[in-house]
Amino acid sequence: MATSSDGRMPLLDHLRELRKRIIRSALAIIFASLVGWVFYNDVIVKLSSPVCDLRAAQENGKQYCGTLYINGVLGPLNLQIKVALLTGIILSAPIWLYQLWSFIAPGLHKRERRNSIFFIIAATPFFAAGAFLGYMILPTAVKVLFGFTPESLSNLVKFDDYLDFVLRVILLFGLSFELPVFLISLNLIGFLRGLTILRPWRIWVFSIVFFTAAFTPTSDPLTMGLLAVPLVALYFLAGFFALLNDRRRERKKLDYV
Repeated sequence: MATSSDGRMPLLDHLRELRKRIIRSALAIIFASLVGWVFYNDVIVKLSSPVCDLRAAQENGKQYCGTLYINGVLGPLNLQIKVALLTGIILSAPIWLYQLWSFIAPGLHKRERRNSIFFIIAATPFFAAGAFLGYMILPTAVKVLFGFTPESLSNLVKFDDYLDFVLRVILLFGLSFELPVFLISLNLIGFLRGLTILRPWRIWVFSIVFFTAAFTPTSDPLTMGLLAVPLVALYFLAGFFALLNDRRRERKKLDYV
């Protein structure tokens, strides 16, 4: 993609670049969704485990599994499509995260692009760690939410709504764990300094806590803490890493003088 001498790109080129990245991300999600379509039953067995043992219900020939149900003529088809898309979004995360970063990369200089390799390497394991943590807290989140059901009343859960809840938890945790990756990557390309990251630490901590309180699907302190505490720790680690990188960069400049 052509850029000007100062690294800027015309607006139309930005829009073309954005369209290209969106198309590639969409294709990756579609192809990965085929995996979710093929392994549909295995996926729903795993996702439904916090609510019921679907595998045991299928093997015993039961017509129901806990409080989960599907409604409507198109309900089973809609459920399989949603499961496939959920699987596709998660499995293709390395690709669409890379496309997101590549949308920024054309405006970088050659050396900055070399430094941005950190983002490509780190984005996937950090997203996977966050998504795994989100999946691990699902039983706790479901138990807390079911605890609000009044006595003598049954709580029937539509599987579509349950999947929306699962998607929100897993993606929220996965994307949140990308915070240090973005901060360090922006520092490596020279866009953010360590002091710029750490100086407003009170605002950052407040924003992280506010974010977890606003977007976590449960309001219990345990679930919020399981997301907020690692995010705050990762924020400070990213800031201290950026400080060390700034000092290394300054020493390298002095060596050239």
